Parts: sequence; C-alpha cells; structure tokens
Amino acid sequence: MHCPACRTSRLQPAKLEDGLLGHGCPQCQGTLVSLLHYRDWAERQPAQETPTELAAEAEVGETSHALSCPKCAKLMSKFQISGTRANRLDLCGTCDEAWLDSGEWQLLKALELSQRMPAIFTEAWQRQVRQQASEQARRERFSRIAGEEAIARADEIRGWLKDHPQRRELLFYIGHD
Repeated sequence: MHCPACRTSRLQPAKLEDGLLGHGCPQCQGTLVSLLHYRDWAERQPAQETPTELAAEAEVGETSHALSCPKCAKLMSKFQISGTRANRLDLCGTCDEAWLDSGEWQLLKALELSQRMPAIFTEAWQRQVRQQASEQARRERFSRIAGEEAIARADEIRGWLKDHPQRRELLFYIGHD
C-alpha cells in the first residue's frame, strides 16, 4: 500500500501505542489505522487516560487535499476534531480505516480523545464541532467590536444568568431602556 498523503512511499508496519499497530509512512510520518483494531485496543485500555502535554512547538500535520484510501482507492472523508482546531481526520467509510497525519495521534492524546476516536466520525460530534466553531467566531467578532475585557465581563453575566430562576425577567429588564 502506498501513502495516501505522499502517494509515493510504501506504508510500513508502525506502532502508535502498546497493542495498537497501524501502517505508517516513513516520509510524512502519517499512519493508517484500522478502526477494528483500534476498537479492540481501546476496549483494553483503562477508563481514564492521563492527558499528555502537546508542546507548543510540536508540529501537527494536516493534508489539505482529498485522500484516496490506500486499500480500496475510494476517497476518504474528512472529519474535524474540534471547533477550535483545524485538524481533520480522514476516514474510509468502505474499509473503516482512519488516516492520522503526522502528530495527530499526539494531538488526540493531548485533547484526551485517543480512546474516543470513532466518536469524531459521527454526525453528532460534527454538529458539536460546527457549534463550537460558530460560537468561537461570534465571540471573536464581538471581541473586535466591544473589546476582550467587555466580552469577558459579558461571559460572567451570561454564566450567572444561565440557570437563574428569574432569567427571563432579568433579560427583559436588561433589554429595556
């Protein structure tokens, strides 16, 4: 099998973790992971994992172009990890294989997602990612308008109002001049 990212290097057996093997590219350091093997590995892991530090200077790769599955040659779908990260995991829905670009496994571990990777490929997860991205964009837009300090204060008030028993009345009061 050839690397879906480089397209020239042959994939070789690679170890992501003890008991979790994949096929890695010696050139770009990406890894093809069978979700069948991944699920078996994840079931054998302790319930709670210790977050690892992702060094600020650590590089996490990201392929911008569509990838073809090295097994069946069909296009792989891209799934965003979170609304605050640009990285996307590639999945072949036919072969149930995931492509992790260089550093993405370490990123999943740092985000405490290494034992929940299949969840990233669900519609519910992707909907949440879109909501996170939308909320972050809205916050950045209002920060440019009102300033970061004012938005931080507004966030405090929003938090206080969120579960307040007279929330509607207070919002009505605030909205009237």
